Amino acid sequence: MKLRELAERLACRLEGDGEVEIVRVAGIQHARVGDLTFLANPKYEAAMAGTQASAVLLKEDAPAAPCAMLRTPDPYLAFARAVSLFAPAWRPAPGVHTMAVAADARIGEGVSIGAFVAIGEGAVIGDQTVIFPNVTIGAGTRIGTGCVIHSNVALRERVTLGNRVILQNGVVIGSDGYGFVRRGDGTHEKIPQVATVVIEDDVELGANTTVDRPAVGETRIRSGTKIDNLVQIGHGVTVGRNVLMAAQVGIAGSTDIEDDVVFGGQVGVGGHLTIGRGSIAVGQSGVTNSLDAGQMVAGYPAIDSREWRKASVIFKRLPELKRRIEELEARLAALTSRGTPGDATR
Repeated sequence: MKLRELAERLACRLEGDGEVEIVRVAGIQHARVGDLTFLANPKYEAAMAGTQASAVLLKEDAPAAPCAMLRTPDPYLAFARAVSLFAPAWRPAPGVHTMAVAADARIGEGVSIGAFVAIGEGAVIGDQTVIFPNVTIGAGTRIGTGCVIHSNVALRERVTLGNRVILQNGVVIGSDGYGFVRRGDGTHEKIPQVATVVIEDDVELGANTTVDRPAVGETRIRSGTKIDNLVQIGHGVTVGRNVLMAAQVGIAGSTDIEDDVVFGGQVGVGGHLTIGRGSIAVGQSGVTNSLDAGQMVAGYPAIDSREWRKASVIFKRLPELKRRIEELEARLAALTSRGTPGDATR
């Protein structure tokens, strides 16, 4: 693709030779002739000076590069769109493999269903959806249009997926929530988990992420939310719109996560909490209380991130501070045992 055409499609301002041929998108340190790279983080400015790329995406006010430039207010967003332009446009051919599909399942137009997929009774698969091999779809499950469901996904009974949902390998939706009642003899009675899970439009779930169904009500993930690998969404949880969760996040049951929340990797969130709109939990935070809208927290138990940073600086000095306190206490005790000047005259 000519750089001039690429600039038009990415809505960037071109500086340099628009006739340069671009064949690939690559990182700034690995780019070669014919590659488009990008500079979004100032710490890579030094690497840009030696890049072999034919063109670079960068901010309007970034230093000049030694090649053609596409200037844009958000080079990382432009990079993401450029990757899409150069990605292979492959998808399996429409058609249903000869393996088991229930006789009363309804399959839309242009659907592709791979080998060893099992689709249960009364399931509905929307138009243009792609289902890769070894997927299991339970009875009564409804899947919207344009979804992509990768191998080894399990959708349990009566789950609902919206349109353009992407499920990476090994996702499990609708597994039983963790609900038990202790009997008088100390054993545990299982609470039947018979309600449903709803995944709205344009949600993506990473590999081996699980979303549990509750006993009553529903578990719901609202539109536009993107969830990384190995995330656990407990039963009865509501996740708002455009939420981001990095890998290994765990959300306990019946928590309400409002729109635009961001969780770093390995964040743990307790049950029956409300996480306010736009709040952020830094990686490995343990959220044990509800958060106000826009709050940013870190640590365990999670507190204001600025306070956590101050406290973390002190942690490594605690042994030294403890020793100094003990020395001061010993000196104070010695002064007290001897008495203070003038005591004999009082």
